[in-house]
Amino acid sequence: MDYDKLLLLVYQAKKFVFANSDLSVENKNPYDFVTAVDLNINRFLKEELKKEFPDVGFMTEEEESHTLLDKAFILDPIDGTTNLIHDYKMSSISLAYVENGRVDFGVVFNPFTRELFFAIRGYGAHYFRTYEGISKLLKIGLKNYRWNRLSVTDNNLKNSLIEFGAGSSHKDQAAETFCRAQRIFENALDLRRVCSTALSVSYIAAGRLDGYFEKVIKPWDYAAAILILEEAGGKFSTWDGSPLPLDRESTILCSNAVIYDELKALVNG
Repeated sequence: MDYDKLLLLVYQAKKFVFANSDLSVENKNPYDFVTAVDLNINRFLKEELKKEFPDVGFMTEEEESHTLLDKAFILDPIDGTTNLIHDYKMSSISLAYVENGRVDFGVVFNPFTRELFFAIRGYGAHYFRTYEGISKLLKIGLKNYRWNRLSVTDNNLKNSLIEFGAGSSHKDQAAETFCRAQRIFENALDLRRVCSTALSVSYIAAGRLDGYFEKVIKPWDYAAAILILEEAGGKFSTWDGSPLPLDRESTILCSNAVIYDELKALVNG
């Protein structure tokens, strides 16, 4: 698999984020949106990936079929669409390459901050700012890149920043969600709401956050980021400690290695 090519395509997809100011918002439901940006990025990456890698399957948020093949790309064209609509600048393009049920490559790109987070299994997780393009990075090659390696913190819970997903399309679960959040807030340093799962998990890998939890989440939201977290020394699972599935929705718990057990107990408490 040409991981350099995958990263380049994700980087090139940023042109659709800045192409025009008309987001052409459509409602999936009253609190879940899709824009022309989502659809254009989805179309571009699907077409380009199929040309380059015709034998690899494709799973994405914006299509009805979510069958995971032995070799597949898992894409979220915009993770944080509501943020995008409100110009919050905390959205990401997230792409994972999965083989035999295991994520072998992941890239998460925030086109507003120009931050790339990426990982190749066995090669660590890294960070790159694209202010001057990515020619330097691609000239070196992702497998040879040795700078800006990501590593989770060793913070204990009382010194930890915890992100949580409230699920705007699951407002019926708000009381339960915020009860958990209060319980964790009382034991942690503070809470945050980034509202892009891929960025939140990448931020744990980068040491900016220490933990994250959400009750209902889809695999395209986390597939790329969990490899970045794993390669940075972090931990992740469902709330009951099972491996995160890549073919269906799930609960999610992510953290540095220090607070995982304590955070898991609080989430389930």
